[in-house]
Amino acid sequence: MPLITLTTDFGDLYPAAMKAVIFGLVPQAQIVDISHSIPQAGVREGAFALYSTAPYFPPKTVHVAVIDPGVGTSRRALAIKAGASEKAQFFVGPDNGLLLPAARRLGASQIEVYEIKNRTLMLAGISRTFHGRYLFAPVGARLLSGVPIEKVGPEISDFKDLDFGNFGIDGDFLFGEVLFVDSFGNLITNIPGEVVLELWAFGTELEINGRKLPFIQTYGLAEAGKPLALIGSHGFLEFAVNQGNAARIFKFKNGTQVELKGLK
Repeated sequence: MPLITLTTDFGDLYPAAMKAVIFGLVPQAQIVDISHSIPQAGVREGAFALYSTAPYFPPKTVHVAVIDPGVGTSRRALAIKAGASEKAQFFVGPDNGLLLPAARRLGASQIEVYEIKNRTLMLAGISRTFHGRYLFAPVGARLLSGVPIEKVGPEISDFKDLDFGNFGIDGDFLFGEVLFVDSFGNLITNIPGEVVLELWAFGTELEINGRKLPFIQTYGLAEAGKPLALIGSHGFLEFAVNQGNAARIFKFKNGTQVELKGLK
């Protein structure tokens, strides 16, 4: 069954319009909502949501992502094919970096990026304020139905890229930032787990922005209500509170800079 995903910062109402368009073009489509609760204009957060989930979808999945503060301006619209040919997936969305981390994760040397120019693949009377309905959803549906990606428009190489920000090591200190706050209030940083494990073993006490907490393997190894650090399922260093909300306790948010050092 054809599989298409949606990732937006739309909240309610507007995703339903995109789904209506998709079903109108591909009635047998199976739609998976990755999230419609991305913070408004949260391009990096939306990119992280796609990056975290895309590798687990089957080949030929089409991912439509719309976090688009530049809607209606001169920003371009993209369609991307990523991964080895027999395992390739497709991404459709604005040219603001949103799609690139996930596409590169499927195969950094195996991505093709096209600018969407073919208006016959869009809905008529395109609105400058809702490209999700008039442009991205119908193009995603066309790809889902088997339209070759080359039909959307010319292949390009000057697209906007995006990474998850800088992290670094300075002596005994490790620096990074909060990349994503999940619905549990867990604080996921941009510091790869393998980097942390090169410096400190599980059981080490860490100091994060002046707060001491254990670096352990899973939430339940800390007492209820106690903070901890771990390598989360996304593969990045994460701060959490067992049966609690780290974002509220730490008062961190997306983009908060973090400084760590090992104490023992």
